[in-house]
Amino acid sequence: MKKRWNVAMGVCFVAMGMVLSGCTAKADKTDRQAVTSSVVAQSENSASEVASSEVTSAVADQNKVTTEKVRVGALKGPTSLGMLKMMEDDSAKDVNYAFQVAGSPDEIAPKLVSGDVDIIAAPVNMGSVLYNKTQGKVRMLAINTLGVLYIGEKGESDIKSIADLKGKTIYATGKGASPEYVLNYLLQKNGLDMTRDVTIEWKNEATEVLAAAKTQDKAIVLLPQPYMTAAQTQIEGLNVAFDLTKEWDKRGNGSKLITAGIFTTQKYIDEHPDQVKEFLEKYKASAQWVNENVDQAAALAQKYDIIKEGIAKKAIPYCNITYIDGDEMKKDAQGYLSILADANKEAVGGNLPADDFYYVQK
Repeated sequence: MKKRWNVAMGVCFVAMGMVLSGCTAKADKTDRQAVTSSVVAQSENSASEVASSEVTSAVADQNKVTTEKVRVGALKGPTSLGMLKMMEDDSAKDVNYAFQVAGSPDEIAPKLVSGDVDIIAAPVNMGSVLYNKTQGKVRMLAINTLGVLYIGEKGESDIKSIADLKGKTIYATGKGASPEYVLNYLLQKNGLDMTRDVTIEWKNEATEVLAAAKTQDKAIVLLPQPYMTAAQTQIEGLNVAFDLTKEWDKRGNGSKLITAGIFTTQKYIDEHPDQVKEFLEKYKASAQWVNENVDQAAALAQKYDIIKEGIAKKAIPYCNITYIDGDEMKKDAQGYLSILADANKEAVGGNLPADDFYYVQK
């Protein structure tokens, strides 16, 4: 304010000089020029100081924005494995990341809505639920994990595909959630009825599935990675029979079996477009690095308390870590969510999300 006051006073002095020159004919011409030059110089210096101060302030504000931490929420397991290189690097050139790894989706989903985290990796149908609960404020940025469900067999070596499950008993977790809907869809597409042609023994925890399988000479289990890999280390003779992701792809329905995606809010995109763009670029590179450097990634998985190194080393190649964005993401996710909605609309939050749910950069 003082600097601006000086500028204003300088202008006043110029005006006063002009008035005095008109009233006093005896004033020396040289003196008038000297006074005017002095006042103008004073005004220009003051204006320069103000401008310099404003530029410095603007740069400071800009630096404050670009160094603000991007708060990222993820889940223990495949949904966070793709971020391991980012976690290790800690930050990009201009943006620092603060990672929060939780054990349950319920621990991170509310934080995105409340603004306590900026970006989350979570089950794709949870993103749809959040979209509906927030009246369309959540956006899907990318697919980061395809299917992680596998059928395992112990003493049932003839099991090679979904069709081979007829008449069998399957020990599984995920009743009332995606595993049930996915299995039911694939059974139907292979001419089988979940209630008549197979018997499903639903368990609350993966450890209960393992306990049941251990007591059987012959057993079939449905488990996600990395639990399937962990189960193989504990149950002698347990082998992976087939991958439900590949079974899904055989149906040729124009979608992909998806486990998780990356989500944020429209508000965050509007306020931090550069951070969103950079995060996606860094994540894509990180996911590729994890897939190409399994041993190193496994060590980081244990370092960041996501999965034990030994299990991670065996499981990562089967976790379908990926990066899909844009129109391909939209097509794949729409197809998958439509199938879930057909099974149970509440699985996607009551309604399929509108087109604005899918963040497609132009």
